[in-house]
Amino acid sequence: MLRRSLLGLTGLLFATPAPAQNQPQPRLPEEKLVIVTRDGKRHEFRVEMALTTEHQMVGLMFRPSVGPDEGMLFDWGQPRESSMWMRNTITSLDMVFITADGRIHRIAERTVPYSLAAIDSRGPVRATLELAAGTAERLGLRVGDRVMQRIFNNAD
Repeated sequence: MLRRSLLGLTGLLFATPAPAQNQPQPRLPEEKLVIVTRDGKRHEFRVEMALTTEHQMVGLMFRPSVGPDEGMLFDWGQPRESSMWMRNTITSLDMVFITADGRIHRIAERTVPYSLAAIDSRGPVRATLELAAGTAERLGLRVGDRVMQRIFNNAD
């Protein structure tokens, strides 16, 4: 019986529609996002805004790369636990989990492409930011750094 339940659950996991022919989806509308590190350095990005459930389910799947000043911001609308995965994501990413006041809560660096392992926020967050793998290390991002963006009501 347990095996049947697990098989049924597996079927549900893989029933999520994928982009047509495993191709990247068109880019989403972009907005400015700035991360201010503890030493006052400002790092500007142009991020695609994943605002709808449909866009959030696809995310950066099948994208061959993410530029050094690009990313995708998943706005959950209100604070909640966030759990991401790398299904059909072919490039490694850094995932930055951001609280409602725009503070970095957690950073998951260099995620594993195609992995189905859950990458959890470990606490309620308003948004999740996906950046090219290695960005957090390159810029010296840390928990507590500020993310400036309109969804946090703190944009310049």
